[in-house]
Amino acid sequence: MTTQDRGLAALGLDGVPALQPLTYPGLPVTAPSLLTGAELLPLLVRGGGLGEWSADGSAHGPSLDEVLTGLGQTPLAGRHPVLAVGSNASPGQVAHKLTRRGIPAAVPMVPVRVRGIGIGCSAHIGRAGYVAAAPYGDPAARTSLVVSWLDAAQLAAVDATELPNYRRLPLPAGAGAYEVVLPSGEPLGGAQLYVSARGVLADPVTGLPRPGGGDQAALLGALLDASPRLRDLLGPDPAAWVRQAAADPELRARGTRIFADEGWVLPWTELPTP
Repeated sequence: MTTQDRGLAALGLDGVPALQPLTYPGLPVTAPSLLTGAELLPLLVRGGGLGEWSADGSAHGPSLDEVLTGLGQTPLAGRHPVLAVGSNASPGQVAHKLTRRGIPAAVPMVPVRVRGIGIGCSAHIGRAGYVAAAPYGDPAARTSLVVSWLDAAQLAAVDATELPNYRRLPLPAGAGAYEVVLPSGEPLGGAQLYVSARGVLADPVTGLPRPGGGDQAALLGALLDASPRLRDLLGPDPAAWVRQAAADPELRARGTRIFADEGWVLPWTELPTP
């Protein structure tokens, strides 16, 4: 495959949920990759750790660390692994968050197997008008998530898009309650993730966390159907919701308060420590 073929647009991965809220959470990477601005290069698993994985998809190609260094970017040892449960798994969204702040979007992004993390809905309406995903502790959960390795400047930029509604926390360690496994079969330690400071939405019927990270229009439609107050404020449909909410911080705040008034908020703002 040529370099041109690896463009995000050619791969169908250039969507930006922040600009098209009803597409949230966007399309994630599905194989180990190196995001380099508007391109996505394949990473091939080989011995020696992630920094030694091939960054051109061939067994004898340059290593990830060699490519990052050649781009003038921080090698893997100077980066922070951050789990994504929502749009931060989408290369289009990550590139948008970084490049709009003038920061190079050179980011290793790798799907991983995760134990102990459920994916719910944060109990707030975000800046773009959508209701974003949020993690919560669930010992029975087995999920596929994406880890991005961010350097210090990238991490600060992504933090700025998450605060104050999310807090970045280390994944609790100990007793094997949380486990992150790379495609090579190696465990990944030291991962961080963003946890909602607002709690997660509960399903009004079961009282359990409402599943997040799926079809945004379906989620907003269900919330509108369940609350006359939300329909009056942000209805009549999901398109009207995101259009109005993205344009007006006060509407977002009022809608967020309605979540609590309806009794839908589970105050789960931490991950339980084993």
